[in-house]
Amino acid sequence: MATHSQPRAERGSDPSAAGLVEKPQPTRSRNGLARIISGIDRADAEERYDIEAEDNKIPSIQGSSTSSINDTSGRKIISWEDGDLQNPYNWSSAKKSWVVFIGMLVVINSTMGSSLPSNAIPYISEYFHITSSFGQILPISMYLIGYIVGPIMFGPLSEVYGRRLIMTSSFVVFTIFTMACALAPNWGSLLIFRLLTGVNASSPIACIGGVYADMYGDPVTRGRAMAVFIGGTCVGPLVAPLLSGYVSPAMGWRWTFWIGLIVAGSTLPPLLCLPETYGPILLAKRAAKLRKSTNNLNIFAPIELEKKGWKQMATVTLTRPLRMIVFELIVLATCLYLSLAYGIFYMYFEAYPIIFEGIYGQSSGESGLMFLPIGGGTVAAIALFLWYDSYLRKAQSQGKAWTQKEESRRLPLACIGGPLYVVALFWLGWTARPSIPFYVPMLAGLPFGMGFILIFMALLNYLTDAYEIFAASAMAAASCCRSVAGAVLPFAATPMYRNLGVPWATSLLAFLSLGMCVIPFGFLWKGDRIRAGSKFCIYLKEKKEKELAELERRRRENRTIEGMGSDETVDEKV
Repeated sequence: MATHSQPRAERGSDPSAAGLVEKPQPTRSRNGLARIISGIDRADAEERYDIEAEDNKIPSIQGSSTSSINDTSGRKIISWEDGDLQNPYNWSSAKKSWVVFIGMLVVINSTMGSSLPSNAIPYISEYFHITSSFGQILPISMYLIGYIVGPIMFGPLSEVYGRRLIMTSSFVVFTIFTMACALAPNWGSLLIFRLLTGVNASSPIACIGGVYADMYGDPVTRGRAMAVFIGGTCVGPLVAPLLSGYVSPAMGWRWTFWIGLIVAGSTLPPLLCLPETYGPILLAKRAAKLRKSTNNLNIFAPIELEKKGWKQMATVTLTRPLRMIVFELIVLATCLYLSLAYGIFYMYFEAYPIIFEGIYGQSSGESGLMFLPIGGGTVAAIALFLWYDSYLRKAQSQGKAWTQKEESRRLPLACIGGPLYVVALFWLGWTARPSIPFYVPMLAGLPFGMGFILIFMALLNYLTDAYEIFAASAMAAASCCRSVAGAVLPFAATPMYRNLGVPWATSLLAFLSLGMCVIPFGFLWKGDRIRAGSKFCIYLKEKKEKELAELERRRRENRTIEGMGSDETVDEKV
């Protein structure tokens, strides 16, 4: 094992004393709480980057597959060697594609479960004698409330215990409670089971962005993987109403959940084959093997020296998504826009029956078919994304200056998607009337699906690129916020459409979306300055610069050593 002589302070109970996490410096804050939060953010950013940088970023130039650094206590802290095939960044394309495929399957299960009872609600309500319109929305809303709770836990926990453990364990519980929904003996138990199903279904929503960031260092390739992920999040909710609309009348509402269980059960075997992608956990396993094979108990991975415990978990890890929502303007604005778009998407599951069953007299199965154009818009959005992605890659190869800016790489798609989303809402609202054929408002789903996916792809990719190692926490924050909107806004759908009518109720949503359209344009205009004021982004930038300088220094030393070796060989021959 290669060893560097560079001294390293001990990482113990006081990270700031160890030199790995600087003590927060006093800042000009309005009150003590702001100073405390600032200190936590600084320490959290410093420590998390230190862990990730040692594990994934700073390769050694020695010859072994694992490098180590001796600290002052004699411990050897291992890190990845340059080109190590066990580092997820260096996995083969086939292995990475397999992980992307598994992630897509899990996400489809998760999102399909959210709207699975949508067209079964009339039959569930009749079975349990539920007559309240608000009560009938609860099977979907309780699931989405689970989406609020889950990401706060699963995103940060995946950065402590690894992606595989969190995703597989939560999916097993998701499968169990899907079966419980099919067997629910009463209304109360069904709602509790839906809540618990939603909590565990939120795990892939929070973790998949981090999984892809673990494997793809190149923003272009990572963006393509994220496009597949986001496409999966749209496929599930659109397929579910079609299933429940035809299955529930023919076979009973319980079979809606049995079909969900069958899909989940078929996904479980591939998921169990999911490899761990989180570099710190992989290094921790390697360190454990080295300790066992060498009988040297002083070999550690950086994450093993990180402070853990419930206090650390409560004050730093689990609060990270909440702190990012409150104190990171990029995260806050993104969450607001995505929340509105997501809430409107789930309002459609209430609005479409009002429009297509109420105005056009369709059955529940036929109204489920009206969602298909949204799927077509999703496909068109992915095609546009791939075209733009190839255009971006070509521009990068030509060294064009605009490709070096995070905002220019990701946000133009949101600038297209936002207006499309608004147009779709006006289209649906003002063409849904008996004198106009049903397929005219139905086709409004094309720009709606296209705009929805483009907004999500652009903004979630932007979050991933901007926050990198904090991607899972940023995604958890976005997932939490949009799930609040998805759970709450559908309660307003029926009263709003009843009081305002279809044209003006849908137009109200369109005007709100129009106001949110300015967010990606604002990021394009001032996004770099916003990131310059972000605590997380500041430390990411500073550490990157130090890391690149250190890597360049090591490479120069390596070239010098190789040159000296060549000179000595020539002298010996002479």
